[in-house]
Amino acid sequence: MNLLGRAVLSLGLLGGLAGCEVGPNFSAPHPATPDAYLTGGGAAYTTGGAVDPSWWNSFDDPVLSALEAKAVTQNLDIQIATQRLLEAQAQAQIDGAVLYPDLSGAGSYTYEGPSKKGIFNAFGSPGASTSAGSVASGAAGSTGGGGISASTIAPLNIYQYGLQSMYDLDLWGKNRRAVEAAVAAAAASAEARRASLLNVEAQVANNYIQLRGAETVLGITRKNLAFAGQLVNLTVERQQAGLTTSLDVANARAAQAQIESQIPTLVAQRDGLIDQIGLLLGETPDALPADLLTPAPVPLTPPSVPVGLPADLLRRRPDVREAEDTLHEATAAVGVAVADFFPDISLSGSVSLQALQLKNLNELAAITYAVGPDITIPLFEGGQLTGQLKLRKAQEKAAAIGYEKTVLGAFTQVDNALVAYTQEHAVLAALGVDVQQSRIALGLASQQYREGLADYLTVLDAQQSYLSAQQGRAQAVEQLGTDLVELYQALGGGWQGTYPG
Repeated sequence: MNLLGRAVLSLGLLGGLAGCEVGPNFSAPHPATPDAYLTGGGAAYTTGGAVDPSWWNSFDDPVLSALEAKAVTQNLDIQIATQRLLEAQAQAQIDGAVLYPDLSGAGSYTYEGPSKKGIFNAFGSPGASTSAGSVASGAAGSTGGGGISASTIAPLNIYQYGLQSMYDLDLWGKNRRAVEAAVAAAAASAEARRASLLNVEAQVANNYIQLRGAETVLGITRKNLAFAGQLVNLTVERQQAGLTTSLDVANARAAQAQIESQIPTLVAQRDGLIDQIGLLLGETPDALPADLLTPAPVPLTPPSVPVGLPADLLRRRPDVREAEDTLHEATAAVGVAVADFFPDISLSGSVSLQALQLKNLNELAAITYAVGPDITIPLFEGGQLTGQLKLRKAQEKAAAIGYEKTVLGAFTQVDNALVAYTQEHAVLAALGVDVQQSRIALGLASQQYREGLADYLTVLDAQQSYLSAQQGRAQAVEQLGTDLVELYQALGGGWQGTYPG
């Protein structure tokens, strides 16, 4: 069927199709979900209970809880995301206005001088009728005989005020689909804000735990530096007593210097983490709480973590919800593109009072009105509408694929985070044994060195092993905490209590 035939057929169906919406209707996807998460053999550390939105409280650290509360209200990224949400909501309000009639009032005054060669010239011909001349004469406010000349018409004063309105019938649902898309875009923006909030909460917790870990490692290193100084003094005393050589003294001082060289790096790491926390809170470091600047141990993780059920994950993760809203927006945009192929019909009307003299403006005889439909039929557009529909369908398909990818990524992130968290417990347990045995070995080596039963290299090896074991265990405690934060983030917890769904 050609374009003209399509238009004629469409006009014939107007009455029966009034109020319909062309294009696909959005249906929320229902992707397959696994029956259970992968835990890497560490199921003892997890439960199936509901994920706590205020998960940071599980670390039982008042300073961390206070930082999280401040970040929610002060973080600049969250504030930006909030403004973007307000923009999207305002745009949805703007787009929604098209569903209602447009009503406006207007008033005007015009001082008009008619053209001497224009339409009034027809009334001024010698053969013009008396009635025509009378009308023209009355309009001009002049007197004359049976005919007038256009040159005799005086300028006119035209006064007018009234109301005018226009309403798009939206027979094919084009406007409603556009509003549907705008509302879905606003919903996606709300989920983006929730994702921003969750990300900030996770960053605050990660940086705080890393800060406490850096402080712990720094404290361990300083204690080992003090012990290394004691060994230097011991080797010097033994050298002076002729019990050892200057080689042992050089080795002891080299070990002391090596440990000392680690301290500036740890201090810089600690101060950098404090700065990062300040950035997340929208504050300069000097405005941060004093408790944050006071060294404290790494907050301990709870014995078990509630991870919920896989079926609940998709409604809890804001990125999955955002992807669904984006798909909804793209589906509604297809409906807009389909509706563009059909006639656009709108009703317009106006009523006003018009007079040539101000004193006559409010008389009943001064009423003028106009009403009627406006019909726009797409007959030939050079393939623009077809291309637009192809574009929208491709965008809808891309959004559907993006949703599938987001869902798959969500389950993958949870599985990876669960395995990392549960396996870190085994790492921490092994490093605990390492620290215990390294401490015993260092004590024995030091005692044997004093008694002349072992050389200094044995003490040096034991000292380095003990320091490495202590630092490794401290870093494992820190890693366990950050692994748990990543698990909570992967589970999508942390926004429900602040921005209800």
